Amino acid sequence: MFATEFLVVLIASYLIGSIPIGYLIARRKAKIDITTHGSGRTGATNVLRTLGRKMAALVAFMDMLKGVAAVCLAGVVIGHEFVLIGDYHMGLLMVQVMAALAAVAGHIFPVFNRFKGGRGVATFFGGFIALYPLAAIFGGEIFIISIGLTGFASLGSIAGVTGAYAIMIPLSLMSGLPVEYLIYSLVGAVVIIIMHRDNIQRLIAGKERKISEKAR
Repeated sequence: MFATEFLVVLIASYLIGSIPIGYLIARRKAKIDITTHGSGRTGATNVLRTLGRKMAALVAFMDMLKGVAAVCLAGVVIGHEFVLIGDYHMGLLMVQVMAALAAVAGHIFPVFNRFKGGRGVATFFGGFIALYPLAAIFGGEIFIISIGLTGFASLGSIAGVTGAYAIMIPLSLMSGLPVEYLIYSLVGAVVIIIMHRDNIQRLIAGKERKISEKAR
């Protein structure tokens, strides 16, 4: 029974992450398919370049809520301290971490939008807001500062998720925080950096577009 609850949480979290907020808002507000503009992504950065700041802020907020919702859903559905899968006892916190990662996966590869989504940054930070807000705040500050200094959203995203992971290392080792937070930050950071591999190549080549540049 407990294993069934775990499976329900993962599937539901993925489906929550799969809601293509950027695509839906672009369709409703501008009658366009955001996947045919700019980078083709549905995240806040492409919405910013295509539709402007207000719509981008709305998309970022809603995408963060997907991560928050996945963590909260896991807590509500499981409702006890652990999940029994065969002979293995998985703690509730680990289930919440996996639910948040499932939401990130859904945002990146949304089943409701032909698997064309964003890069997972906002949903990742949303999950961290629900799991451990300090890490989300620290990573978010690095994200904002990096973009302000360089003008590159991709560099800010990479720096932000890396910063969130970096702060969790000493906190986990010296402050006794649950290792699940460290696992979430590590897996999330690796996935998001991989999703930015094309941006990294353009950054190295000096061809990356700044956040202020409009989508083509």
